[in-house]
Amino acid sequence: MTLQELKQLVSLGEGISLEFKHKVPHGERIAKEMIALANTQGGRILLGVSDDGTIAGVDDAAEEEFVLDRAMRRHVSPPVEYSTERIHTATGRDVILVTVPESSQKPHHLVPGGDGVHGDGTAYVRVEEMSVEASPESVQMMHEREEEPGITFQFGETESLLMRYLDDYGRITVAEFAKLADISPREASETLVRLARANLLQLHADREEDYFTLAY
Repeated sequence: MTLQELKQLVSLGEGISLEFKHKVPHGERIAKEMIALANTQGGRILLGVSDDGTIAGVDDAAEEEFVLDRAMRRHVSPPVEYSTERIHTATGRDVILVTVPESSQKPHHLVPGGDGVHGDGTAYVRVEEMSVEASPESVQMMHEREEEPGITFQFGETESLLMRYLDDYGRITVAEFAKLADISPREASETLVRLARANLLQLHADREEDYFTLAY
C-alpha cells in the first residue's frame, strides 16, 4: 500500500471493518479487536493512526509486530490468521497495516491471562466501529456454520405467531419472542437460531441486544 492509498483509507474513518490504533494495545485488548474482525467479516487495523485520523506512525515497527504476535499467541483460541504490511510515512516512521480475513474457523475466543491453548473465553464481533461481546445466538450460528445445510423443523403455531409479528413490526429480540410466545428464553433462542439457519430469518448483532428480522 502506498502512502496516498493509506491516506485515502484513513479518510473513510473507523467502521465495521476498519480500526485505528496509535500503537498495539497490550495483551487482551488487541486480541479482542482481532477476534472481533475474524468473527465478523474480516477487516484491517492501522497501527500508528490516532482515533482522529492523524497519521503519526509507530516508534518501532518491529517491536509493535512482536507485541501483536505475542498477544495473538497468548490470548486467542483457535489462532486467527492475519498479515502485516509497513507503510513508510513522510516523518520517517511506519504505519503498520494489519489485515484480518473473515475466519473459516470461527468462533474465536479471548483467552484471558491464558497461554492461547487452554480455556474458552468470550467471543467478540464487530458492530459498527466497536468490538462487542457476541451473543449466545451469534456464537451458536458460528458453531453450526459447517453443519449439514438441511435444517428440519415443524412450522407450528409458535413460528406462525413469530412470522406475523415480524410482518407487523420488522424485528424481534430473544426476550421479546419469549414473552410473545410465552416460552422460555432458551426455547426462544433455539427457535430463532433454527429459523436463521434455515435462511428464513437474519440475525443482526447490536450494541444493546441482538435482534432478528425476516431474511426475505
